[in-house]
Amino acid sequence: MSEEKTIPIEEVEETVTEETPAEEKETEDKAECAECTEENTTSEEPKEEAPQQDAKLEEAEKKYQELNSKYMRLAADFQNQKKRYEKEKADIYMYAGEDIIKQILDVMDNFDRAIDMGGDTDPKFKEGMELIFKQLMAVLEKAGVKEIEALGEEFDPNFHNAVMMEDTDEYESNKVSGVIQKGYMMKSKVLRPSMVKVAK
Repeated sequence: MSEEKTIPIEEVEETVTEETPAEEKETEDKAECAECTEENTTSEEPKEEAPQQDAKLEEAEKKYQELNSKYMRLAADFQNQKKRYEKEKADIYMYAGEDIIKQILDVMDNFDRAIDMGGDTDPKFKEGMELIFKQLMAVLEKAGVKEIEALGEEFDPNFHNAVMMEDTDEYESNKVSGVIQKGYMMKSKVLRPSMVKVAK
């Protein structure tokens, strides 16, 4: 029979204790490397992401400013359009009968001519025409129509239409010396300017 070799316990313990520190050191080194890698990764990521985040924030701010500017312009345009519509609506109500009144003014001119021509032949005829003329004028005044004052007034191209100049001692230069056709206004609008003669 062959004899079995027995290894003392002390030698086994020495072998185990000699190998353990090396393994532990290797494990610690690996752990340290892993920590270093994690630290490097975490420290590098914000540095790379920070400029991108700033660029995105700046782009978002720019888009916001553009959209806000567009909104403000649209809001201003809407308000202006609304005011224009309201003004047009008010003008329509105010000057609704303008076309009819302009036609009536031609009738008023004919009354004036009839009064001037019929006065010498028949005083009663002239009186009757004047009454009708006054009645018609009163109706027009209720609608906001009034005659433009011209004779003796300073010539104003906004209200007067000069058709001729004349030498006269009765009126100063640039004064209306005669009215050929009466002018009329409806509220603040000139329906027809006065056709006048102006002193030189």
